[in-house]
Parts: sequence; structure tokens; C-alpha cells
Amino acid sequence: MLIKKRLSMRKNRIQASDSVRIIGGQWRGRRVEVCQNTSVRPTPDRVRETLFNWLSNILPGARCLDLFAGTGILGLEALSRGADEACFIESNPLLVKSLKKQAITFGANAQVVKADVLEVMSTVPSKLFDIVFMDPPYMMDLSKVILQLPPWVNCENLVYVERQAMPHINPIDQMVESDPSLIVKKKGSAGQVVYGLLTLKK
Repeated sequence: MLIKKRLSMRKNRIQASDSVRIIGGQWRGRRVEVCQNTSVRPTPDRVRETLFNWLSNILPGARCLDLFAGTGILGLEALSRGADEACFIESNPLLVKSLKKQAITFGANAQVVKADVLEVMSTVPSKLFDIVFMDPPYMMDLSKVILQLPPWVNCENLVYVERQAMPHINPIDQMVESDPSLIVKKKGSAGQVVYGLLTLKK
């Protein structure tokens, strides 16, 4: 009950503010629109700072895939910090419209696809990606998405996953224990969020 209350308070704070800022790179300080009347939860600044410190050596020139993109803050932050291109997959039409607007505003090398993630992942990709971001609805089972990932990523890949913290269980560890193709490179937590940087064995 306490977790739900805190998440609700956090969601209300986000909706009260209509933007979230990019915290590093060429677009540092610029704002990314947060659509009202959606359940989107942009990754907190503190978590993004940690994540992109982890990725700093491999971001330049990287191809990024942002699944369940929401505001697109992860992919846009990656582009700001030197990634070559980003593909955003999002099913909510309001968020897709906002993402396309953001991509034009920033002059980003970005592709925005309105589609269900699993439907997209079941198709043959036109290119391979180096980094995958996954910040899905917190209670969503990601096992089917993970199964579809191998054809989409390079051998040297990194997969970022963000989940809701749970009592007595780390959802990142739980994912890895149930899928031997995943290896944890780094992990952390902040408030009610746990997150990890994984690699997918091909």
C-alpha cells in the first residue's frame, strides 16, 4: 500500500510538471515534453546520470533502441551524449505524436514507430542495435520481449532495464535467474526504482 501511495505521489508530481530535462551532452538543460493524461513515468535524473556514466565509453556512434519509449527521454539523452541514432517504439498515439515533435525540435537522428513492442520485435529488423532501453509498465512481464531481442542486437550489446522495487526480491536478479541468456553488468536502485545494465548472450 505504501509503495502504491509513493508511486501515485510521484506520478502526480510528474504530471504537475509538463517537461523533464536532458541532463548531459549537447542538449543539456533542454526540456522534453511530458504528455498529460498518460501513465508515463520518465526515468529520474539520478538514475539517468548513473546509467549514462555506465554507458559513457560506448555511446559515441552507438545505435540505440528505446522500447516502451514514453517521453523518449532515454533515447534523447543517448543522442545528446553522442549516440549516432535512436529508434523509439511506443504504442500510445499521444506519446508518439509528442515524440515526433521532439525529434524535429531537437534535429535528432531518430525514427519514431507507433506500434506494440512485441509486434515489432516479431519482425525482421533492418539493422542491429548496440544499446536497448526498456522502461516498460512496471508490472509487465518482459520475458517474451527478451526472447525476441537476439535478432535485434549486436554481439556486443547492452540492455538497460528499469523496474519497480519489490519487497524481498530484486526484479533484475529475478529476470537473470529465469533467463540464462542474460548477464548482469551493473545494477542499482533509487527510491522505488531498481535498474540494471545487462548483456544478452547470442
